[in-house]
Amino acid sequence: MEDTVPSTGTLAVPPLPDFLSAEVAADPYAYYRNLREQAPLLWHEASGTYLVSRHDDLVRVLRDPAFTTDHYAQSMEPVYGRTIIQMNGHEHAVRRALVTPAFKGSLFQERYAAVIERTARTLIDGFRHRGSVDVVTEFARVFPVDVICRMLGFDHADAPKFRTWYRAIVTCFGNLTGDPEIAALGVRTRAEMTDYMVPVIEDRRRNPREDLLSDLCVAAADGEAMDTEDIRAFTALLLVAGGETTDKALGLVFRNLLAHPEQLAAVRCDPGLVGAVLAETLRLTPPVQVIQRLASEEAKLSGGTVPAGSLVTCLIASANRDPRKFADPERFDIFRADLAVKKAFTAASDHLAFSLGRHFCLGAALSLAEVSTAVPMLLAAMPDMRLAPGAEPVEEGLFVRGLDTLPLEFTAAT
Repeated sequence: MEDTVPSTGTLAVPPLPDFLSAEVAADPYAYYRNLREQAPLLWHEASGTYLVSRHDDLVRVLRDPAFTTDHYAQSMEPVYGRTIIQMNGHEHAVRRALVTPAFKGSLFQERYAAVIERTARTLIDGFRHRGSVDVVTEFARVFPVDVICRMLGFDHADAPKFRTWYRAIVTCFGNLTGDPEIAALGVRTRAEMTDYMVPVIEDRRRNPREDLLSDLCVAAADGEAMDTEDIRAFTALLLVAGGETTDKALGLVFRNLLAHPEQLAAVRCDPGLVGAVLAETLRLTPPVQVIQRLASEEAKLSGGTVPAGSLVTCLIASANRDPRKFADPERFDIFRADLAVKKAFTAASDHLAFSLGRHFCLGAALSLAEVSTAVPMLLAAMPDMRLAPGAEPVEEGLFVRGLDTLPLEFTAAT
């Protein structure tokens, strides 16, 4: 199947490979280059959406209230429940005010920074004397979910359950074509999480502790509080928002640094550059490469018009490599002048890996804290790290993209 352009004012272009094809999944960046130049607004029949690929257009879509998240009621609510990402206006503002304090300021530093460091150290101690590690499967895939489990105050012995639920939710998050088997997996996962979490949430209401779950139980804003279902749904969302970016980004950070030894050496000399490394990794190789919005009214974008009621697929990975925004955009450069690191983890970011505006990802601050803690610790534990013989890191995935494996070798600690 090929992507085609309907007669809605969009540019007429030669047929392109199907967006959901194996060819595009193998190298989406080449496909996105063609889209940006030939068809910045393209109708994709199989997913029933308009593909939007240019940076300026995505900024418009992600910031303009005319592009809503109402479609999540069908695509995500069966998995998560009703969450902040499908709310708008006053409801959204109140929910965001309830949960934001947990991820900012002195409370985060005092309570959760130590949790992040302790979790990283425990995992590193498991392999530092061995001289080898698959940094994706043995660290990146485990670390953020374990951190979230500990932050919430769940029994760490149940961390494997959370990892299973996390993988299931991520799979459902990328179900662009509405595969019924994947949808059914989401419904089962929600039921399992509900059975596990509701008794724990109710216990925290009666017996609060110093953990995030207790904070959510007692939080209030504008006279409103979160009920048990709100907290359960937010916890499911947090698993992805706080887990998937860190999971994929950590593997990609190490892949990118190993491919650029001079930049790796600079980071070893100055750990303060880790924020720049993460920001540039998120720009060049964003873990979440696609998000969607619903046009509540007709809108003109580069290449044509989006009719009211249309679903729009925002190609984050394409926008982040748009030469209209970034110089030499295919190059990994932690020192680039057109990516402001200080705002790279805020709603005013130049890159779009965390979205923008009112629905900017709540997990951004947590991801920065996790990566900023873990990367220097990993570099110290692997002072001469190198790819294992025969290893060829390959990105996989379209909606969510990263490395499935990254085997490294180093001189073992004595």
